[in-house]
Amino acid sequence: MTTHGASAERVVSRRAGTRLAGVGVVAASGLALSALYQFTGLGIACPFLQLTGWECPLCGGTRMGAALLRGDVAAAWYLNPVALVGLGVLAVLSLVWFAQWRGVRGPGVPRRWRAALRSVPDAVWTTLWLGGAVVWTLARNLQ
Repeated sequence: MTTHGASAERVVSRRAGTRLAGVGVVAASGLALSALYQFTGLGIACPFLQLTGWECPLCGGTRMGAALLRGDVAAAWYLNPVALVGLGVLAVLSLVWFAQWRGVRGPGVPRRWRAALRSVPDAVWTTLWLGGAVVWTLARNLQ
């Protein structure tokens, strides 16, 4: 193994660890908020809903988490299917990041795809995420 290769692996491991820490903070916060709601009925009011009367892309997330704590996946899907799918994607990514953090080498993304994904500017990814959020907000409120 070359020195450059070992250095690159440390960078990947460090990035994966940072991402895992971020996921851990989000997961712990969501779990705490969902448990609070499940056991007390207390939650945080959505400012977007309060101002507009429309549900934001994450509205129903606390109730979805409470439904998952009860093991009711159907109710969780009804409350916010996009957030539930996002939670599943985040779980899979967390497994990948955990493996990278521990130095486990997996099959990985094909080199050609990696290059293509890295060539997409951050502004494009941000626009796609925001566009998706707008589409989901409109779809759930205009039905």
